[in-house]
Amino acid sequence: MAATAIPVQLQVDDTRRVSALLDRPDEAKACLVLAHGAGAGMRHPSMTSLAEGLAERGIATLRYQFPYMEQGGRRPDPPPLCHATVRTAVAEARRLMPGAALFAGGRSFGGRMTSQAQAIEALADVKGLVFFAFPLHPAGKPDAARAAHLGKVRIPMLFLQGTRDALADLTLLEPLAAELGARAALKTLEGADHSFHVLARSGREDEEVRREMLDAAAGWLTAAR
Repeated sequence: MAATAIPVQLQVDDTRRVSALLDRPDEAKACLVLAHGAGAGMRHPSMTSLAEGLAERGIATLRYQFPYMEQGGRRPDPPPLCHATVRTAVAEARRLMPGAALFAGGRSFGGRMTSQAQAIEALADVKGLVFFAFPLHPAGKPDAARAAHLGKVRIPMLFLQGTRDALADLTLLEPLAAELGARAALKTLEGADHSFHVLARSGREDEEVRREMLDAAAGWLTAAR
């Protein structure tokens, strides 16, 4: 059974404070610091599903808000503020889960902000990064420029991507993962889009994709710790 989420407050700087939720199953051996996507906060059903699904698999999560989302805004914060928020969340996760292996990442935008922060300066004690639908490029504009910073990330990375993801053309993402070598693992989810939704005609269901994704994430986190 999934753990009950524990409310947490994060002090990003002198003027900014954001909310977070800690899902901590009994005897968790790993904790994933989980950032939300650009348009939906930590309480969105997709984020809750990730946190609860990982908790069922023995992985703790600390999901948190970026300041703009905490304030009800729609425009994401500038990258430096996002990076500072990532670092604050990682530090709090380390304090709350001192015996667990620490990982970081997130959904779409949140995953990219986490990888940028790691590329600029290594996140303390973080053993690897997990990306749930890494946003490689805008929809309809395939390009790999957004991934240039990943070459500076020296810890393992897991990419969980749908084969219909309009924000991650696999003809670009697969060579990128190969270029990153042993640091990168790519798990593709057949028929899934950027929200991990599958079409009815595919013969698959969203719940099947969810289970496959969560099993892959939990397996990787357990092995990487």
